[in-house]
Amino acid sequence: MKSIIRFALPIMISSLLQYNYIIVDNIIVGRYVNTDALAAVGGVGSINSFIIGAALGLTSGFTIPVAHAYGANDRKKSAHFAGNSVCLAFIIGVVLVVVAHLVSNPLLRLINTPENIIDLSSAYVNILYYAIPFQMLSNNFTAISRAVGESKKPLYYFFVSVIVNLVLDIVFVKELGLGVEGAALATLISHAVAAILTGIYVFNSCNKIKITRNDLCPAKETVFKQLRLGVPVSLQFTITSMGSMCLQSAVNSFGSNVVAGFTAAGRIENLANIPISGLGVATQTFVGQNYGAKKYHRITNSVTKIYVLDIVLALILGGILIFAGPYAVTLFMTEQNPEIMFAAKSYLRAVGMCFTLVATLFVLRNTLQGLGFTYSNTIAGAGELVGRLLVAFVLARVIGFEAVCFAAPAAWLFADIPLAIIYLKKRRSLLKNS
Repeated sequence: MKSIIRFALPIMISSLLQYNYIIVDNIIVGRYVNTDALAAVGGVGSINSFIIGAALGLTSGFTIPVAHAYGANDRKKSAHFAGNSVCLAFIIGVVLVVVAHLVSNPLLRLINTPENIIDLSSAYVNILYYAIPFQMLSNNFTAISRAVGESKKPLYYFFVSVIVNLVLDIVFVKELGLGVEGAALATLISHAVAAILTGIYVFNSCNKIKITRNDLCPAKETVFKQLRLGVPVSLQFTITSMGSMCLQSAVNSFGSNVVAGFTAAGRIENLANIPISGLGVATQTFVGQNYGAKKYHRITNSVTKIYVLDIVLALILGGILIFAGPYAVTLFMTEQNPEIMFAAKSYLRAVGMCFTLVATLFVLRNTLQGLGFTYSNTIAGAGELVGRLLVAFVLARVIGFEAVCFAAPAAWLFADIPLAIIYLKKRRSLLKNS
């Protein structure tokens, strides 16, 4: 447990730093432009999850064999899988830039983005999507580093990129008055910085893995293996994001003030997610390495302890969301009004009450992912989609905005049930073979 927590802490801080891209954009835009700009930047979150989340899901799957090979003490195979993943990430990232620009505007219309913010939303995302290859590469380099047991070094490079983003946000938005376009440009440049720095580390400074030029040449069999692992993880993000877009459409129908309040509250919730998701990512690496080393009993014992720790964390963080979250919302804007604050408080209360459900989701999903059973991600994503659709198209029309606030807890519950069934089945198999 000590080694897992020590490994998880840099991951949590790295996640916090990466999330600062979004937080900084929201705060700078909300305070130095206006509430409509905040709503525009926040209202594209579900579309970004649909496109960028799917891309990053692929890289998470690509690096699972790296951890398995490293756990089996096969350094040559680890380097082969790592190099192949880098090449795949770059090629797919470039393709997704084109796809994202083709579908972004139709998707904004599809989710009923309010007319007063749709042009701002479009301007923001159409610059931001040029960062997809850089995001995929930096995420891939970081995942390679973690797969071989190094979680601290990527932290330093993300810290640099966050500082770059903050400085450029202030210069572009506050000083030059470039609005949402300036915020997107600052994020694009900072993602490029992160990709370059993490890439230099993995290729030149990481002693645990040595990627050669030959490793960067795609091997047909390896590509198919990594795609088999990566595509289900990507589908999970895609399916979940479809539900989020449907939900965003329901939120958008309540007007830009509610969108702004929902956006700010969602940012606070995502901050609270970081400790428990960080433990989840650490669990995936730990499980992957021990699975490669065939230490199955160690996996089952540790996962149980991690789950208990995550539940305790979720109870504490849920209380913070309910009682302190509304005060944090005020950081995102200077023009609070009762409608904005009502939306934010209602959402934070709902997710805070049910935060143990997301803790369960992170532990089970990452454990199964570490074992290589990534198909479970797709099943969980389908469960989340059902939960969000039920709220967005049934309960929201009957109850109103209060029902929308419980969409995330409903999605977590519908994902937890199949994941728990799959994990318990796999756990019995592991114990039998240990």
